[in-house]
Amino acid sequence: MATAYTPGLTVSRSVLVRKTRRLPLPGEVLVEAGAKVEPQDVLARAELPGIMRTVRAAELLGQEPHDLPQYLLVKEGDQVEKGDVLCRSTSFFGLFKNECRAPVSGRVEMINPVSGNIGIREAPSPVEVTAYIRGTVTEILPREGAVVETRGALIQGIFGVGGERCGRIRVVAAGPDRDVRPDDIPDNVDGCVVVGGAGASLDAIRLAAERGAVGFVVGGVVDEDLIGYLGHDIGVAITGQEPVPATLILTEGFGSLRMADRTWELFKELEGETASINGATQIRAGVIRPEVIVPRDTAAGDAGTPGRGVLEVGSTIRIIREPNFGMLGEVVELPAQLQTVPSGATVRVLVARLLDGRVVTVPRANVELIEK
Repeated sequence: MATAYTPGLTVSRSVLVRKTRRLPLPGEVLVEAGAKVEPQDVLARAELPGIMRTVRAAELLGQEPHDLPQYLLVKEGDQVEKGDVLCRSTSFFGLFKNECRAPVSGRVEMINPVSGNIGIREAPSPVEVTAYIRGTVTEILPREGAVVETRGALIQGIFGVGGERCGRIRVVAAGPDRDVRPDDIPDNVDGCVVVGGAGASLDAIRLAAERGAVGFVVGGVVDEDLIGYLGHDIGVAITGQEPVPATLILTEGFGSLRMADRTWELFKELEGETASINGATQIRAGVIRPEVIVPRDTAAGDAGTPGRGVLEVGSTIRIIREPNFGMLGEVVELPAQLQTVPSGATVRVLVARLLDGRVVTVPRANVELIEK
């Protein structure tokens, strides 16, 4: 049977999810292999060195740099508070006095008699990495972090903004083809991951966030609403760090797009369960998909690991180029021979039967695999 690799999305009620949780710099790992962890549990901690602030002490005193040591009131290693006097000079029998004070709190790390400067290192900032998902620690990465595994539902989206959040799934749309309006947002969505249908207005997304929702998952939004939600345009292909009140994940794309039936049915099945979500998206090499993960103690249905990425007859695909952008279908044939497409290029193609019954021939590069 002919097979091929193509990037794909996973929509599954039961897969093994493995997350590597790593500090940005060496630190201390706080858990042991085999430990059961919750999303908010801290796995590892490190301290990010504080900023070095340089004080032009000799210049402020009006003295030569090599004379600075005789006016110092501190030494290297001393802890100082903002406003403390670092050095002082007097003249005219003590009638006139010049002082140099610490602009910030920190530790005196450097006194340079050549430049006449004093360096104060601000307090380090703690950096922690949490488990993000409920699961089991299966591997320790010495001084870096740990690997957490869980089995449960995994739904990947097309695009997202906002970082890691955790909340209870709350479906608010009447169906996968319905848009969410402000009137559809209940009062009690505090701490919830709100799930819509085909689309959502900017007012609906904002209202959900105002009422405490930590996430909003929907088929698509128009680009003007996304810009309005962010307050600026998307200029890079990497997201996930936006300071938005609720993480936003689009499962189908931009515009009002019916949520895939399988995705919708799975969200309905998961309603009320706790999900970990992340809007991080990277479109370039090393693709990262926005995701919704729901650990399940008694996961049923299909099982396996995501990301096999094998395209074969019977695979479910989504077309990602016009004229059939967003359409779902099933692969019915994978011709081995290259074919010339309307653009004039000679490429590998596939034949798919779309949900509306049409059979179309599409370049394999213009589809993405939806993995079960």
